[in-house]
Order: sequence, then structure tokens, then C-alpha cells
Amino acid sequence: MTRNKIIVTGGAGFIGSAVVRHLVGEVGVEVLNVDKLTYAGNLESLREVADSPQCSPLYRFEQMDICDPRFSELLDTYRPDGIMHLAAESHVDRSIDGPMEFIRTNIEGTANLLQSALRYWRSLPAETAKHFRYQHISTDEVFGSLGAEGFFTETTPYDPRSPYSASKAASDHLVRAWGHTYGLPVVVSNCSNNYGPYHFPEKLIPLVILNALDGKPLPIYGKGDNIRDWLHVEDHARALWLIHERGRLDETYNIGGRNERTNLEVVQTICRTLDELRPRASGGHYADQIEFVADRPGHDQRYAIDATKLETELGWRARETFDSGIRKTVQWYLDNDWWWRPIREKKYAGQRLGKK
Repeated sequence: MTRNKIIVTGGAGFIGSAVVRHLVGEVGVEVLNVDKLTYAGNLESLREVADSPQCSPLYRFEQMDICDPRFSELLDTYRPDGIMHLAAESHVDRSIDGPMEFIRTNIEGTANLLQSALRYWRSLPAETAKHFRYQHISTDEVFGSLGAEGFFTETTPYDPRSPYSASKAASDHLVRAWGHTYGLPVVVSNCSNNYGPYHFPEKLIPLVILNALDGKPLPIYGKGDNIRDWLHVEDHARALWLIHERGRLDETYNIGGRNERTNLEVVQTICRTLDELRPRASGGHYADQIEFVADRPGHDQRYAIDATKLETELGWRARETFDSGIRKTVQWYLDNDWWWRPIREKKYAGQRLGKK
């Protein structure tokens, strides 16, 4: 059953904005974007729906902290058919420098949303309540670190290793507890590392692209042998809506791109792509800017997602390979300095975080 009105929390963030653009621009769903607009929230990421004559009637924005008890009133006013909860503090390095904001937003904020959603759901007529669902979007980092082989599945025990992943693990447990104890219709997903357009440039891929263009060093933690499974953000957005529409309640779905790469391989791929698309004016190769730096504290060695359940039950497949997705991502940053240049000049210039 298509849900016509959705609240997306964190819809001005990287993944959240991709979800909003997909729902409004591709699916035709009415969306209320609820975002606090922290340093990583950027309404410019939603220009194509907010300023479109076709899309703008479907899109609304409300600036609000998810810890605010007034979220309950927002539900009563907007009357959504579902909630897609993506609002979170999400950068591991920042969680090392300042963990308490992660505790507040990711744990206390999720608890506030759950209580608000429960009260609202209980107030709905029976037929309407039957189709409501609360969707919680999480990360593969809650599972800890893998060895050289194997994959995270939906039944992998939790073993978070950073303040960020611990706060997300706690929020996952809260969602399942509200589903089990109170009957709130919930569904959870855990995804691998996302990349793509509109990505705040503190994360590896946009940081490397923009540092390379600025002629700055390209920092790689340790030996660069830490492995991540990469998922294009637009593939993720499609998966999330599919889960919202057709996923089974009280279930978990892992979302991964089946694109494992070491951090060094990621950076080298970006450098080769830039060599082709925008050769350095001074000559030479962008890989000459690579610099190995001291590792992040507690750096997990390997993440890899088994997305078989999502693929077999719901028929989802990632459309982007790593090479095709990286090429599109690099080209997007080359073409859209209007979006990232103000961030580099006013919010974050590429300095290292997470040394504590």
C-alpha cells in the first residue's frame, strides 16, 4: 500500500536528502522534512524539489530538534502515514571528539520519536493504524569489526566499537523494544558506507575529492588497509522506500552494495578518475598527494554487508558498481562547486578530526 504522507527526520542531511529527493521527485509522495539543521544539514541539497513547480507542492520543511517534545504536536498537525527516521549524528571522528551530543541525539532523540509515534499511532482509526509504520535507518557499524572473511547478516550480534556506533546500537535496540513491548509497527535497516552527491566533506570520499582539487594532502589512516562496503546513496534511497512499502514489520534488512574496497583503493580510484576528468594543471598525478597519517583510535578493520534478504524478499539490486558510482560522484563535485564551496569556506575546510 502506498503511503501518501511521510515524515522524514534528518531530511537535510546526506542520506535523508537523497530519500526526500527520491520520494518527492520520483515516487510522488508528500513529505515533511524535519531537521534541526546542524552543521551537516543543508537545505541547498533539496533545491531541486523545493524550487520545482512540479515537486514543491509535495514538499514541506520544519526546523526541529528530534529531542523536542513538540514533535508529538507535529504528528497531530501533519497526520503522516509513516515516519522514516534518519536524523542522527553520524561521523565517527566527531564522536571521538565529543560523544555526548551523539548520546543525546541518537539515543534520547530516538526515544522521544518513539514515544511520540506510539501515542499518535494509538490515536489513529483502526484501518489507518494498520498501515502506519515507523522505519528506523541505522548502520552496519553496530556489528563491530569483521575479520578477513564473512559478512554481516541480520542476525549478527551487536558489537559496537565507537561512541557513534554504540549510540546507534542503542537506538536500534530501543526501536525493537517499542515494537515488541507496545506493538508499534516498526522496521529496521542497517546499511554499509554511503557515498554520492551532496555528501558533507568530512567523510572520506568527498574529503579526498575536494582536497585533491585544492592541491592538499590526501590523508589515509594507518596503512590504508581498512575495508568498507560502499553503497551509492541513491541505491540506498530506493532500498529504503522499498522496505517502507513492502518490508515485513518487526524485521531487519541489511543494505549493502557488494563493493568492498580498502581505503587506499578508494583513494586511488578517485585519483585515477580525477586524472582523467580534470588533470592537474601542474602535471603529475593526484595520487602524488596521498599521505599516510596516524590511525583513528579504535579503527574497525573491515565491514561487509550480506544483502541477500533484501534482494530475495523484495527484489532490490544496487544499480551502481563502485567504479560507475565513483565516476558519477567525482563528476558531480566537479560540476557543483556552488554546493560544496560555501561549506569548505565557512563550515569545514578539511582539517583532521577524531584524534582523541
